[in-house]
Amino acid sequence: MYYEINENTARAAHDMMSFRDYQPGSATAEYRAAVDRAAALVERCKASTSPYYHGKLDALLDRYARRLADWTNAYNRNGASCPSVMIAGASNFPVRKKQRQNAREESLWAEYKEIEGILEKIKSVGTGPVDLTDPHAREILTGDLEAAQKTLEYCKAGNAYFRKHKTLRGYGGLTDEQADSMTDPEEFGFRLYGKPYPDYELASLRGRIKRVQARLEELDKLQQMQAQPAADEQHDGFKVVRNAEQNRLQLIFDGKPDEQTRQLLKSNGFRWSPRNQAWQRQLTNNAEYALRSVIESITA
Repeated sequence: MYYEINENTARAAHDMMSFRDYQPGSATAEYRAAVDRAAALVERCKASTSPYYHGKLDALLDRYARRLADWTNAYNRNGASCPSVMIAGASNFPVRKKQRQNAREESLWAEYKEIEGILEKIKSVGTGPVDLTDPHAREILTGDLEAAQKTLEYCKAGNAYFRKHKTLRGYGGLTDEQADSMTDPEEFGFRLYGKPYPDYELASLRGRIKRVQARLEELDKLQQMQAQPAADEQHDGFKVVRNAEQNRLQLIFDGKPDEQTRQLLKSNGFRWSPRNQAWQRQLTNNAEYALRSVIESITA
């Protein structure tokens, strides 16, 4: 998890800008504290995401720890390259060298922001749409569907209960305070819709149910393709691969496509994957439509 921090360089950088004694090991301790905070963030993310994402979270943590160590050592090397005027004195002070040091420091802080951005990536892992290649995808989607359907039925029954009793007191585990606040005549939403669960809320739930059902249908299609892989589609200079295992529609060229073709691919949602050596996007119906547009343009 941890990478080495050069304490000698850290001490030299400290001595270039301060009269105080350097606390041995302080640079390493500061670095490890930052990595520990990142590790704690990863554990919190693991607790709320599918095990499918845990390897990616570990890889991001390792990248953060490695890059932060490299940055810390580079920052200290730069700090040790020229003393402050307070330490060296104004006489014969190396002004140009200090200017180069300051310029390098600015670029190092820009790099530091990129490293901190890894923490934002960690936070975002597993928060978007369910990845259909996740072995737990069906379990997750089914749970989402059941939860949305249960919530919809609860809201519909709540409206029916209110129509009958003119109150929500006694319904569905609500406290009297909660029930009264949802049917408060002075509350804007209730005055506007006249029911505790307005139509737009029910419509939102129905939309969510349809979206999850559509994802389950996509999963069924993907798994059928995995069981019966489609043959590669050969064209002049490239081939099309429907990679069901990775859920990617891929275009593999004989060589690097020209600038016009690359812009065409990008404008149709395809991105270069160095790992797969392919231009690819998620394997969906929209991707198939985009593919037809790309092929028509390339072969025109």
